[in-house]
Amino acid sequence: MDSANQDINLNSPNKGLGSDTMTDVPVEGAAGNPSTTLPTGLSEEETEELKTELNKVEEEIHTLRQVLSAKEKHAYELKRKLGLTPLNELKQNLTKGWQDVQTSTAYVSARETLEDISQSEAYKKTQETLSQAGQKTSAALSTVGTAISRKIGDMRNSPTFKSFEDKVGNLKLKVVGGTGNGEGARSPSETSPVQDKAPF
Repeated sequence: MDSANQDINLNSPNKGLGSDTMTDVPVEGAAGNPSTTLPTGLSEEETEELKTELNKVEEEIHTLRQVLSAKEKHAYELKRKLGLTPLNELKQNLTKGWQDVQTSTAYVSARETLEDISQSEAYKKTQETLSQAGQKTSAALSTVGTAISRKIGDMRNSPTFKSFEDKVGNLKLKVVGGTGNGEGARSPSETSPVQDKAPF
């Protein structure tokens, strides 16, 4: 469809119909509509003059809309040929917006205030205290971990655990059976010779 014949007014009932004139749509009070009455205080000659001027203005508006549409299409084609997609334009707008924010008075003032706070004695003391607290907490957790490991090791070497381990080992031998090479059943806590076939 030729853009020169397309009605650009999005509220128009003739939108996209390709009609240059709107003679098929009567508008009350519009120029050329025979049902209009003369406004009070105007002569027929003044009324005709105003109607003629109104028609000229409406034609100019229509022409300007067509020119604007053609210019927008031309700009779109140029952007397409240059590889400027809407996404690239959005990125450029965001970058420019961020640069504008960074140079704004409010942003500069806030950044300077934060720098002043980070240089203050109270901030430095708080940071130092938190650092020391973190180091002490880390050391305490390490000590607790070592103590737990030692207790588990002690428990594993206790006679009660050995007895439990022997019972589980004997139960396993009863369920699975012997090794099949004539060796007798041994408890897992007994020392055994080094295996020829290690699992890994």
